[in-house]
Amino acid sequence: MRNKPFFRHLFLCLLGTLACLAPLAFAAAVSPQEQIQVQASRATSSLMLLRGEGFQKKHLNTLEADLQALAGAIQSLPQGSDALRSAHQELVLQIRRGVAFGPKEEDLPWRYPEDLSKALLNVLHEARQLSPEGDSELAAKLEYLSVQYLSRSYLGSFEIAREQTDSYLGQDERKLVPAVDGELAALDAQANPDWRKVTVRWEYLKAALTDLNSQSNTLSSVSGRAFAPMTVYRHTRALTEQWMAM
Repeated sequence: MRNKPFFRHLFLCLLGTLACLAPLAFAAAVSPQEQIQVQASRATSSLMLLRGEGFQKKHLNTLEADLQALAGAIQSLPQGSDALRSAHQELVLQIRRGVAFGPKEEDLPWRYPEDLSKALLNVLHEARQLSPEGDSELAAKLEYLSVQYLSRSYLGSFEIAREQTDSYLGQDERKLVPAVDGELAALDAQANPDWRKVTVRWEYLKAALTDLNSQSNTLSSVSGRAFAPMTVYRHTRALTEQWMAM
């Protein structure tokens, strides 16, 4: 009985510690459904990089690894859906088509970019339908922004889901960059020593993504500088890897 004050004090201390960690430790948790969204966007970006950079073997290997990771993420879902499995099959089909076309720009059917974007959006939508309430989707948003950037660099404007303005699927950098920036800024940098690496990468990505100029049909950046798709691709993947690991 005499130990009750001690245990009460210990319990309160533990609660205080968890409260301090909560903004960073739990906000960064990535659900299996968000992992599917991340992997679907990564596979799509890798296809664009493969085509845009001349079908290099290393990019093809990355694409194959991304497709395997996407399939594994879907198989690991505690509860899947026929709609998600069907959407996944269609996305894989469209990606395989993108590899099978010749390497030149004129080898690509003019409707193909639209078919690819629809296939990706269907996977993202079906995965979100299964997501737990309160998913931050920060990693998914970043990879989706990378898809938009690489599409504009290599294929032309990416067709977002304009009818879904209340979700990230219907948004471009004009809404997504401030949303990601605000979420990252709200976290306590002192809680994790790796946070500096995340913020440095984000500052670069923020500048590049803000320059995307999605509202224009000219396919030129806001600043007039050339796009840097390979650098954005690498920084995005590194940042989301760090974020999901934290």
